[in-house]
Amino acid sequence: MNSEKKRLPIGIENFEELLKENFYYVDKTIYIKELLENWAKVNLFTRPRRFGKSLNMSMLKSFFELDSDKGVFRNLAISGDKALCEEYMGKFPVISISLKGVNADSYETAYDMADQMMKGEVRKFQYLLGSDKLTVYDKQAFGMLLQPEIKEAVLCSSLKVLSELLEKHHNSKVILLIDEYDVPLAKAYEHGYYNQMVIFIRNMFEQVLKTNDSLKFAVLTGCMRISKESIFTGLNNLKVLSIADAQFDEFFGFTGREVKEMLEYYDLSDHYDEIKEWYDGYQFGNADVYCPWDVINYCDLLRSDPSAQPRNFWSNTSGNEAVRRFVQESDKAVVKREIERLLAGDAITKEIRQELTYKDMYASVDNLWSVLFTTGYLTQRGKPEGDYFRLAIPNIEIRKIFTAQIMEYFKECIPKNGKLLEKFCSALKSGEPERVEEILNEFLRQTISIRDTFVKKQLKENFYHGILVGILSFDNSWSVSSNQEAGEGYSDILIEGDNGEYGIVIELKYAENGMLTEACTKALEQIKLNRYEQALLDEGIKEILKYGIAFHKKKCRVMLDKESHSW
Repeated sequence: MNSEKKRLPIGIENFEELLKENFYYVDKTIYIKELLENWAKVNLFTRPRRFGKSLNMSMLKSFFELDSDKGVFRNLAISGDKALCEEYMGKFPVISISLKGVNADSYETAYDMADQMMKGEVRKFQYLLGSDKLTVYDKQAFGMLLQPEIKEAVLCSSLKVLSELLEKHHNSKVILLIDEYDVPLAKAYEHGYYNQMVIFIRNMFEQVLKTNDSLKFAVLTGCMRISKESIFTGLNNLKVLSIADAQFDEFFGFTGREVKEMLEYYDLSDHYDEIKEWYDGYQFGNADVYCPWDVINYCDLLRSDPSAQPRNFWSNTSGNEAVRRFVQESDKAVVKREIERLLAGDAITKEIRQELTYKDMYASVDNLWSVLFTTGYLTQRGKPEGDYFRLAIPNIEIRKIFTAQIMEYFKECIPKNGKLLEKFCSALKSGEPERVEEILNEFLRQTISIRDTFVKKQLKENFYHGILVGILSFDNSWSVSSNQEAGEGYSDILIEGDNGEYGIVIELKYAENGMLTEACTKALEQIKLNRYEQALLDEGIKEILKYGIAFHKKKCRVMLDKESHSW
């Protein structure tokens, strides 16, 4: 690894820290120019998590705030517009808050968190207490914002009061930055105090955004576009810039050119195809973008281990609740077919409601499509026709999130088929391949299939492997091991049953061409060639059954080795 290369900015959301500490930076500073040329009084940017919202907000703060360090921008794209920098850089008081930390299981705790967050920002402007431009009453108003216990009415008005005092002192209107504006609402919905939080956020926003003459402009970011009737009531100066809009489409996420430049810088260009396959595929407006969090993390991994395989970095930052809810709707035949089409790489046209309340999110399958789109689990393909979008799964990483949730839901549903499970395990133990095949096909009809038009063979085999292991885990008298070292290799599934009285070896194959019998034969040959039964023989087990099972879409074939025998 070349120690002279810049470090990769994993988890760095402070713009100045990133530049001053010599981290790699993908230059998005032209975002400032476009914002100044196209701003509204209140600008709301909605993007999925981990697409650079917080870093962009920190960049805006560094650029606009009074007496900013102009040297930070010296070699960046925005410095080329000298007139714009001269007019706007370091010329405004900036109030910058993040609501990301207002995350609590009760309204009272959330309120306290919001109070402490606000006090932290107010303390940065204590110089106002010495201002000769503020009256005694102005300073008393400022002091109230720092009192140990603040009434809700005072806290709701704090941003407006602070901006008025800053304008009076500096004779300049204020720029307001509110990052992750929707996090308190998401947590409130999750923990049952949503109505209280809506009122609080609405009152705060109404004062600072609607009736505030001291405001130059405001920028808000979040994942969801919350219904105007919910917290933006009466706010007629709101400009929403979502993932569907072409304006600002390249400023959140990495473009293909930016990814190639990063890979070339770190001598990782050979990994471009796999990075594209795993982390590309999002369409914001007219731009094709990668998830920056994934690209940065995988590049960091490759620098220490050039043979490292792509990983699912994005899903580890969330509970994937929207996908789980969506998969649970697969009891409906139409939804099941649509999920299968998405997993096969198809696009499905749906009407999207970009404005929702958290109460509406999971109220219907139609709303779930909208949630999956706005949160990044689905992306658009081509241009929408009005509110109708062609939706698709962006890449392998997101597809794996879907398949993992499908598997979890399948396992949850298995116990509901108790009688069928007993018959399956009994037939498997008794050496009845036709009966095993019949029952396994019934399970396959009930679950979501992985079609063969998009997914690699190994991923499909892993999916069916998971289904079978889930079924086999039903019998508590069996010890089931998966991918265990046995004989000359690693067997798919080994079962030790009834206190070691018998054993079962299972090898799985996915028949790409639909030739199930041929695939079963190959599976049995592999068992014999690699002596997978040896691990069971070493445990003193004499009675061993050897099965080859082949899958294709929603069908399977089961064959028993002729040398196997039941008891």
